[in-house]
Amino acid sequence: MSLVSGVRVRDESAMAGLYDRYSSLVYAVALRVLGDTGQAEDVLQEIFMQLWRSPSSFDSARGSMGAWLSVIARNRSIDALRKRRPETDIEDVVLSVEPNFADTADRNRALAQVRGAMTAMPEAQRSALEMAFFEGLTHTEIASKTGEALGTIKTRIRAGLSVLRKAVNPGSALRA
Repeated sequence: MSLVSGVRVRDESAMAGLYDRYSSLVYAVALRVLGDTGQAEDVLQEIFMQLWRSPSSFDSARGSMGAWLSVIARNRSIDALRKRRPETDIEDVVLSVEPNFADTADRNRALAQVRGAMTAMPEAQRSALEMAFFEGLTHTEIASKTGEALGTIKTRIRAGLSVLRKAVNPGSALRA
C-alpha cells in the first residue's frame, strides 16, 4: 500500500512516512520564499494538516507528490508574504520638510522649486512619486501597475523624495 493510500484510510504511520520524506522539501521551499524560519514552519504545518484532512486533494495522475507539495508550499508562502505588514517605515516614505514660510512669496518660490525638481526628474521616478502621493497607491500597487520590481519602485520614490527635500531645503542634504 502506498503512503498516500495509507493517509486516505487515516493511517498515521503513512502520514509520518510522508512527513519524513517530504517535510524538508516543503520547508526549504517555504523558507526560500519567506526568508523567515518561523513562518516557514507554519507553512509546513499547514500543508501537512491539509494533506491529513483532505488526502484526496492529491491526484497522482497530475504529477508527483514532491512536485505537488512544492507548488502548494510556494503558493502558501506567497500568500503569507502578502499578509505581512509592510517593511518600509512610513517615515521613509513621507516627505518631511519643515519650511518656515514667512509669506506667500516664500511659499510660491518653494512650489516653483518643487515643480522644477519634479520636471527635472526622470519620467519613471516622477511617475512613481505621483502615483504614491497624488493617487495614493502603495509601493506594491505601483510595482504591480507598472510591472516593475518592488525594490525598484522603493528606490525611485526614496531618490525622488531626496531630490525634493534638497530642492526645498538645500541644507537637508547634509543631514540625509
